[in-house]
Amino acid sequence: MNSSNEWKFTRRDVLKMGAMSMTAMAVPRLVAAQAAVETPRQPVEAKVALEVNGKAQELSLDTRTTLLDALREHLHLTGTKKGCDHGQCGACTVIVDGRRINSCLTLAVMHLDAKVTTIEGLGTPDKLHPMQAAFVKHDGYQCGYCTPGQICSAVAVLDEIQRDIPSHVTEDLSAKARVSRMEVRERMSGNICRCGAYSNIHDAIADVAGGVA
Repeated sequence: MNSSNEWKFTRRDVLKMGAMSMTAMAVPRLVAAQAAVETPRQPVEAKVALEVNGKAQELSLDTRTTLLDALREHLHLTGTKKGCDHGQCGACTVIVDGRRINSCLTLAVMHLDAKVTTIEGLGTPDKLHPMQAAFVKHDGYQCGYCTPGQICSAVAVLDEIQRDIPSHVTEDLSAKARVSRMEVRERMSGNICRCGAYSNIHDAIADVAGGVA
C-alpha cells in the first residue's frame, strides 16, 4: 500500500475535523454556563437601621437595594417617586442628614443610622410644611409626579443658601448668599418638571424665602 495515500485528506475533511474539535471544546463550557444560570447565587442580606421621618426603622435588605426601593417597597412611603431611575430627573429626591440626594442612585446600606426625610415627613394634609403650602398657593405642579422631589429639593435649597453654601453661579464667595432668581434656578436645575411649571415653582420658593433679590 502506498503510504503517501494513507493520510490524504480533502479540504472538506479538514473543515469537518476542525468543527468537531471546536464543538468538543465548547460543549463543557456551555454545560458549565447553564449550570451556573440554573443555580444563581443567593442574595446577601444585611440589617439596615435608619431614622425615617423621625421614626427609627430597622430593615433586613438585599445589599443591592437602593434607598428609593427601601422607602417605597419596604417602608411603603410611596410619596417619593421613581422617575428615570438614573438620577437625571430628581423625582426621587429626599433629604439625608440635611443634604438632598437622588435616592435611586444610592444603596440603603450606605446610610446606616442616617436621618432620612421624605415628603411624608415634611408635613401632613392637616399641617402642611410652608413649602408645601406655597406650592399649593402658587400652583407649583400640574401632574404632580415630580412635586415630592421638587418640594424636598426646594426645602434643601433654602437651607443651603441660609448656610452660605455656594453654587456654580455664586458671584461673591466672601459675601452672604442671597436668594436670587439665578441661584434658585441653578440649584433647582436637577429637578425636572415635564409639565413645565417652573415659573410657579420659582414663585413658591420665593414666597417661602420672603422674596428674591
